[in-house]
Amino acid sequence: MELIDSHTHLDFPDFDADRSALLAESRALGVRRMVVLGVYEGNWQRVWELVQADTDLYAAFGLHPVYLDQHRPQDVQRLGEWLTRLRGHRQLCAVGEIGLDYFIETLDRDRQQALFDAQLQLAADFELPALIHVRRSHAAVIATLKRFRLKRAGIIHAFAGSREEAREYIRLGFKLGLGGAPTWPQALRMHRVLADLPLASVVLETDSPDMAPAMFPGERNTPAHLPAICTALAERMNISPDQLAAASTANSCEVFGW
Repeated sequence: MELIDSHTHLDFPDFDADRSALLAESRALGVRRMVVLGVYEGNWQRVWELVQADTDLYAAFGLHPVYLDQHRPQDVQRLGEWLTRLRGHRQLCAVGEIGLDYFIETLDRDRQQALFDAQLQLAADFELPALIHVRRSHAAVIATLKRFRLKRAGIIHAFAGSREEAREYIRLGFKLGLGGAPTWPQALRMHRVLADLPLASVVLETDSPDMAPAMFPGERNTPAHLPAICTALAERMNISPDQLAAASTANSCEVFGW
C-alpha cells in the first residue's frame, strides 16, 4: 500500500523531538510523500528548510484564516514574492493553507474574504492548486470558487460537508480531503456522505499533529496514522483499503502534477 499525506504541519514544534524517526516510521508503513503547509508568513522559512532536507516532502505556502490577527497587509505581497522565487521548483506544490473560518466568531469575515480572494488570485496567477480550509463556511467558499474558476483546482481540506456541497466542489474540479474526523463513531453525517463519494474525488490526509483518528484518541496525529485512517475510511466506503489507497495516491498525484 502506497500512500500520500496531502496535508500535514510537520514543521510544528510538536515534532521537534522525534521528527526524523517519525518520517522513517511513516515511510516504512507506506507513506511515501507528505505535503507540509505554511500558515503564516513567519513559518514559511521553517517549512521550506524542512522540505529542502527531505526529497519526499513538499511545501505549500499560505495565510491561514485562523491566524488572521497575525497577518500584516504586506504578507500577501510577500507570498507573491515567495511564489515568484520558487516558481517551478519541484518541491513547491500549492498555495495553502487558505480559506474561510466561520466557526471562530471573532474572526472578521470581510478581512477573511479579502485575504482568501487575494490568495486565490495568486494560485491562479502561478497556476498552482489551492489547499482550502473550510469551517462552517461552505456556501461562502463555494461562491468564491465559482467566481475564480481555477484551472488547477486543489483540495478541500478536512471535508465535512453535505452530499450537495461535495457535488459542488467536485463540479468545480476539487478533490475532497479525508482524514481522522470521519473515523469517529459520532461522525454520522460524514459516514452517510462517504458512501456516496466518487473515488476519483477523494484524497487522504492527517492534518498532523491535529485531527487524530478514533483509533488513537487523544494522541498527537502523525503521517504514520495514515494507513489506519485509510483502512477505517475504506470500511465506511465499502471498498478495500488497497482500493482507497490507490485512488487517493492517483488523485493526489493529479492535483500536484506528480
